[in-house]
Amino acid sequence: MTDKRKEKRKAPRSELAWPVSAWLGNYSRFYNGRMVNISRLGAMLALPLETPISAGETLELNFPRTAALAKRYGQAGRIKVATVKRIKRLDESWGVAVEFTDPNPA
Repeated sequence: MTDKRKEKRKAPRSELAWPVSAWLGNYSRFYNGRMVNISRLGAMLALPLETPISAGETLELNFPRTAALAKRYGQAGRIKVATVKRIKRLDESWGVAVEFTDPNPA
């Protein structure tokens, strides 16, 4: 059976299991999860089911760096602002598709 859904991705994604913290400004709280995949334009995150999140919401994502990368780039993490595009229930977490508001990787 062929999947007839149209591919909506504008950039190829790479699988990447990496920790991520999502700051929800409406709740003044971080929720810790993991990245499932990433592209230049967005990512798929797995966040805990207790995360009060909805489509259209803006998140600040903190991607921690290893000690070697922190030494090289001078900071302990990388922060990106993203908009929630879609949410789906995974087994024990929310699958959250986000689009970076500034796709510049620098």
